[in-house]
Amino acid sequence: MHIQTQRPARHGFTLLEIMVVVIILGILAVTIIPQFMGATSEAKLGAAKAHVSELESAVDVFNVQMDRYPTQEEGLSVLVTAPASDASKWRGPYVKQLRKDPWGHPYQYRRPGTHHPTGFDLWSQGADGVDGGEGDAADIGNW
Repeated sequence: MHIQTQRPARHGFTLLEIMVVVIILGILAVTIIPQFMGATSEAKLGAAKAHVSELESAVDVFNVQMDRYPTQEEGLSVLVTAPASDASKWRGPYVKQLRKDPWGHPYQYRRPGTHHPTGFDLWSQGADGVDGGEGDAADIGNW
């Protein structure tokens, strides 16, 4: 009599198969992720430039309607909230809301400006949140 033993059906993956898949995923991640990192950085730069341009236009409209630029003390908040001194002339809001730059820092405003002595300077301090810098940390302004 010959008794046949049946092997149970194989379910699941071996450790070797799992390791091969993990290694392949790691190689793909190393080659693909840096490309997306550059795209994110470029997108933030583009968004900051667009926001500065939008705020600059709003300050110019404020100037036309109020016959003056926002003071240094008023800053950009006067674009969404009427100034106490000239509330009757104010025709805002000039922007829906004051948002932060793509790195989470408030936009900066200076009147009179260093770059525009007869006007104003408006800028994002970049990724590092301080004036100056290079690359991602460079300021993005209306100059």
